[in-house]
Amino acid sequence: MRDFAPLIAFKVRSYRFQWPADLCSTWAFEMENLILGWYILVETGSVLLLTLFAALQFMGTLLAPWLGVLGDRVGRKIVFCTMRVIFALLAFTIMTLAFLDLLNPIIVLVLAFLSGLLRPSDMVMRQALIGDTVPPESLPNALGLTRTSMDSARVFGALVGAGIFAVLGIGYAYVLVTAVYVVSFMLTLGVTNAHPAEITAEKEQTSQWKDFKEGLAYIWNTPMVLAIMWLAFLVNLTAFPIIRGLLPYVAKDVYLVDEIGLGHLIAGFGAGAMIGALVVAAAGSRTHSTKFMLINVLLWYVMLAVFAAMETKLTGFVSLFIMGIVHAMGMVSMSVILVGQLEQYIRGRVIGVRILAIYGVPLGLLGTGMLIDVIGFQATVNLYVTIGVTLTALIWFKWRRVL
Repeated sequence: MRDFAPLIAFKVRSYRFQWPADLCSTWAFEMENLILGWYILVETGSVLLLTLFAALQFMGTLLAPWLGVLGDRVGRKIVFCTMRVIFALLAFTIMTLAFLDLLNPIIVLVLAFLSGLLRPSDMVMRQALIGDTVPPESLPNALGLTRTSMDSARVFGALVGAGIFAVLGIGYAYVLVTAVYVVSFMLTLGVTNAHPAEITAEKEQTSQWKDFKEGLAYIWNTPMVLAIMWLAFLVNLTAFPIIRGLLPYVAKDVYLVDEIGLGHLIAGFGAGAMIGALVVAAAGSRTHSTKFMLINVLLWYVMLAVFAAMETKLTGFVSLFIMGIVHAMGMVSMSVILVGQLEQYIRGRVIGVRILAIYGVPLGLLGTGMLIDVIGFQATVNLYVTIGVTLTALIWFKWRRVL
């Protein structure tokens, strides 16, 4: 029954530093997403450029496996801290340009691309470090609590970012963003640099390319891991684009509300997701099953279709709240199953390859940007839902014996 303790992961010293560090980092990510997404939409009036901005944040997905390998070789803490320093510097650059009145949509897109080169790898380091430092029986609790840090960012980060942006402007909003990144870096200094000596000695004799190929071979020859990889790519292609890139468009052009209303919508989804993550954190091993994961992924698609049919901010908020619950339960259980399957020596590179699935997001976003102009928002979402449900069923059927 010990794995049901709601805060058991905090018994690990490294996790007591990592959780608030990840919380701050994700708060800053979410504030940036809202502030810059709204800025692009208002300055350009283009839904295509809005989806391009969102897609650029995932362009570094290809680097994630290599940074995962680098973490396996030199230590994850070093890579983790370096990335968070860079995030702070990029935010400081936007803040400075805003105060000098030199900021424009092109600069925002360029800086979003630079930040996007590292953002996917931030998740690699988070999950790999948790797998390294937290005992297996506490893993569901740790990953669930980590997910709450992400979802609380969508609630409070979106509301705070929207409020400061609306009242004081983008420059002062980025003073807060930069400060939060700096706090995240300082807390990250306290995590454990999990890097066993025997692994270090072995890896000094091999190349990063060989390590990467070893990770790919492991995935290909492990049916459970391969099935989860395909499912992860599918939800990134067909589900995440709707909630990650299109909410500014829905707020402005469908519900006819301002950035404060957008903050409310993001907070609604985040509040639901925080509840879903807490369910997984508290329930422990009962959420390890692939049946639990698949049911919640399918319910996520159902709620996407419901959300697309909503015509007011209030009904959209309610549907996003419910969607957040099932979304988090499905994705956290997916992470628990995957991380729990992996041995420490290969964890970084396999999770890095898992992050490649995020390339589905920019592909899906660019598709929605073009389809909405042709067939409309609701029809586009329904098309994505149909594809997602069909292919989820095919993944289950193909790998049903291991799932």
